[in-house]
Amino acid sequence: MFVFICAGCGAELTVPLSQVSLPCHARQTYGNRVQLPVLMESGTFAVDPDPWGGPWRMWDAIDPGEAEARGIHAPVHALSDGTPGAIVIAPGDVRGTRLIPEKRGGSCCGLDGADGPNMACEACDLPVATRVDDCSLWQAVRLSSAGVRRVLVEGVHTAPYSWAELVERGESRPPFEAIGTWGGRLGPSHYWSWSPQWEAAAGQALAHLLVASKGQPVKVPDGLTADVFQRALDAMLPAGPLTRRAVLAGPGEPSPSADVDILLVPVHPQTGETWTPVGPAASAYPVPLPLEVWLWLVSPEPYLPVPASGGIPQDVLRDDPLPPRPAYLFRVDRGMFHHTLVRLPAVRSPWMRTILENLQGRSADIL
Repeated sequence: MFVFICAGCGAELTVPLSQVSLPCHARQTYGNRVQLPVLMESGTFAVDPDPWGGPWRMWDAIDPGEAEARGIHAPVHALSDGTPGAIVIAPGDVRGTRLIPEKRGGSCCGLDGADGPNMACEACDLPVATRVDDCSLWQAVRLSSAGVRRVLVEGVHTAPYSWAELVERGESRPPFEAIGTWGGRLGPSHYWSWSPQWEAAAGQALAHLLVASKGQPVKVPDGLTADVFQRALDAMLPAGPLTRRAVLAGPGEPSPSADVDILLVPVHPQTGETWTPVGPAASAYPVPLPLEVWLWLVSPEPYLPVPASGGIPQDVLRDDPLPPRPAYLFRVDRGMFHHTLVRLPAVRSPWMRTILENLQGRSADIL
């Protein structure tokens, strides 16, 4: 575990933290005036390897060679020239800092970080971090890689969980949830929706599924997996007799057969490593999914359509129906899909560029 200290005076700025993988929804912008929760679990930190925030440069001002060196293989609206390597933590894990009032940015309901670091070290006033908690953004504090230093906490070592331990813990995420909104004339409210994390995870995975398709139709497993991916795949890929088959695979699941082309596999939440198969399916294309999403897809929890009658069994926590599924079809996060796709080298192929260009002018309901 580590604590982060001010690079100027050495004051401690965080509680002890253990490193995990950056959540795939870290850069997601969701809805309008939506109150998203905290991005990082308390007691953890992740390193964002990419630049974040201003200043920005429009695509026309960027040399193609520079874009490719930064891992961008197709046009984007603009690229950040911010400093890479920010340490992302939960706001409640910060210590010894104060807000810089004049650095509130172009915020609507909170802080958006548009003006750069908006938190300073209390001891020496060095700008050390940026707090983000505006509407439609995940709440987080981004410690500047230049403003802080990492110090190892002696005598404390937390080894990552094994795949078997992660499956045993079974920390899955439901695909739908109540979304809170900022208060208006009638005060705070909420609505029932597909999970923003699921939409972000599906956007990332769909980009990989498109690459794995090689321009051929793709068939994913029936049920919730099909609800999430099949409609978008059918809209983007041509129909044809040669269909590539995708299956869910991972720890504790049966080994895929040799005729499987694509594997939907979990990502380790601490190390960021993608689960790797052995055996006949080792050459299949691995499509990454956050572990908590993958766990629900392979073992969905039962949905009670009617109230339980009589006495409540020991394993039933409530006797009224669970909230209904959202009244609209699942849509992947379009921004996360594009963010991931332009960073995959395969997007340079002509058939992929055609799909990307066609999507620019088509309805968001396709995804």
